[in-house]
Amino acid sequence: MTTTTVDIPVRLDVDAAAPVFSKALAALDASATRELDAAGIEPGLRELVRLRASQLNGCAYCVDQHTKAALGAGEPVGRVAAVSVWRESPFFTARERAALGLTDAMTRVAETHVSDADWREAAAFLSPPELGALIALIVVINAWNTVGVTARPWAPEL
Repeated sequence: MTTTTVDIPVRLDVDAAAPVFSKALAALDASATRELDAAGIEPGLRELVRLRASQLNGCAYCVDQHTKAALGAGEPVGRVAAVSVWRESPFFTARERAALGLTDAMTRVAETHVSDADWREAAAFLSPPELGALIALIVVINAWNTVGVTARPWAPEL
């Protein structure tokens, strides 16, 4: 089988065009990581959340990066592949489902307004520090996705 790739051109090198913003977004990402560490959110779940938001937002670069990162964090390939159908998959715990549900609701905030039902489901399985850390993570990955989808400053690599 022959693989043919398509060149997706960079629209804008955001790091060069808006360096202060790029550094601030990286710093925001680092602060979210510190919150995740403090709350004890394991690396695999972090990457599954990042992957799910990236899938919903259609950020090819981020899907590529967080698929690799999830595998690198020890997530089995079946779980990584099933993130896109997590509601129908038996591979996730109630706590992971709560995190993925919050990811879906926050990523689609214009549609969902993070309903009380979505919040109650997340709060039933996640502690306040875990919820705070996940909110930070989901906000940051959605910001990265917005940059990636809009400017296409990075390209995924096979």
